[in-house]
Amino acid sequence: MNKSMSRGSLALAAFSHLYSLEKKDLGSLGVLKKSGMTFATEVWRVGDVGQLCVMSGRARFGIMRMETAIFSPSNVDAPLFNVDWMSVFGAEIQIAELYDVQLQPWPVAHSSQFQAIRDAAADLQDMKREPNWYDEILYPCSCAKKGRGISQRLYDLAEDYVACYVAQLSTLPQCDASEKSQMVRKFAEHLYAEGGVAVRQLTDLFGDETARQLIVNCMYGVDCD
Repeated sequence: MNKSMSRGSLALAAFSHLYSLEKKDLGSLGVLKKSGMTFATEVWRVGDVGQLCVMSGRARFGIMRMETAIFSPSNVDAPLFNVDWMSVFGAEIQIAELYDVQLQPWPVAHSSQFQAIRDAAADLQDMKREPNWYDEILYPCSCAKKGRGISQRLYDLAEDYVACYVAQLSTLPQCDASEKSQMVRKFAEHLYAEGGVAVRQLTDLFGDETARQLIVNCMYGVDCD
């Protein structure tokens, strides 16, 4: 794939090879502009397995850019998954995270595949993380990297994580959609309530209600249908 593609486009392309995609109408939430920042959001229903949310943002005439792809599983007992990338004045950060929202334990063989991807990027500098409420459900095979002049490496890393996740979906057991949605809801509402950096930024820019809709409804599909 072309490294000029966004993380969202990368994820859309990967999922579209195996699943039908149905785009949801977000109305005014689709594109938000405030204080020199443009924030675009798209949400897609992915077959019968879950929801994909892709986001992008630009500020300061493109000096700051961000891309996000979030997959929330519904009828399959997969982890919650997101890839986030940001560039500010040429310094890049990328996070690939898998969260335990399992009804049954995630097979070790599956987490090992992601660990192998993480290990292959061990030479890239780790981003220092502050302790957070979700640490106990963050799978160790997640990774957070930072640096300059590593655009291709970060893109390849994102592509590997996305490809591995998509390939695993068809190998994981089906599950009760209502039970799974409760696990995802618990995560999304906790994320919003804790008010991390991204939550505060969205709240400061667009207000509490819009921030909650973006984070809980759009990102994670809670009460979105």
